[in-house]
Amino acid sequence: MPAMIAFDLVTPERLVKSEPVEMVVVPGSEGDMGVLPGHALLIGMVRPGLVVIFEGGRAVEQIFVAGGLVDVSPERCTVLAVEARPLAEIGRPEAETRLARGREALSDATTEAAKAVAERRIYVAETLLSLLDRAPR
Repeated sequence: MPAMIAFDLVTPERLVKSEPVEMVVVPGSEGDMGVLPGHALLIGMVRPGLVVIFEGGRAVEQIFVAGGLVDVSPERCTVLAVEARPLAEIGRPEAETRLARGREALSDATTEAAKAVAERRIYVAETLLSLLDRAPR
């Protein structure tokens, strides 16, 4: 049996996933990072993208995250995500609606803070659309 690392994916609303995995790839702010058992201690930012879970040397699950934090130790990888959903559960119409709402919020923004929030929503929606375009059908 291959070595495993405990993996937890948590949002403010719920525990999305908690299981041992062979490897998990996390979309870090500096690039994708593969986490295997025995990984060095690390705390980092997570950018919008895919958390990919591997078993048997192949990707078995892809979960979209909208950003957050990752905490890694030699035994455990914990992703604290703003939002997390299996990519397969998200359709293009939903992503396009998110993008339209973000653009609408940007055009309605009257403060720098509101503008920053809207720009973030647009970035997340554009990332999601890009991932959906590349996902196998």
